[in-house]
Amino acid sequence: MLRVTKLTDYATVVLTVLAARPGEVLSATELAEAAGLEPPTVSKLLKPLAQAGLVEGLRGVRGGYRLARPATDISLIEIVEAMEGPLAITECSHDHSQCGIADQCGVRSNWRLINDVLAEALRGVTLAQMLHPLPIADRRRITVAVVS
Repeated sequence: MLRVTKLTDYATVVLTVLAARPGEVLSATELAEAAGLEPPTVSKLLKPLAQAGLVEGLRGVRGGYRLARPATDISLIEIVEAMEGPLAITECSHDHSQCGIADQCGVRSNWRLINDVLAEALRGVTLAQMLHPLPIADRRRITVAVVS
């Protein structure tokens, strides 16, 4: 089964908490409580999110975290890559592949195409959009079209 890691999923949840409170500074404990997660888990998430420039940490008595940019300017691909590294659905999907059979593989180009379609879909969804559940009618219409 293809899925993002639990930490990437949790990172998205934490970021939506911040997105729902634009400009507010929340401590890791407050974020954990609002997200329904354990404080050590949230602390673990905040480091790579800060390194990727998605959140900024503020020190001091009123310290904590806030989004580094508006939620409309943060795409899901940024969140996934902050937590998991460059998107690569298979070993041969990225430019620096370590696959031993890449030169003679007949499916590599198709996996790369699928990887590109997935990356583009993630680029097309913002953190701001994740704040609002899709209506049921829209959920049924989501399809991925691969054009050759």
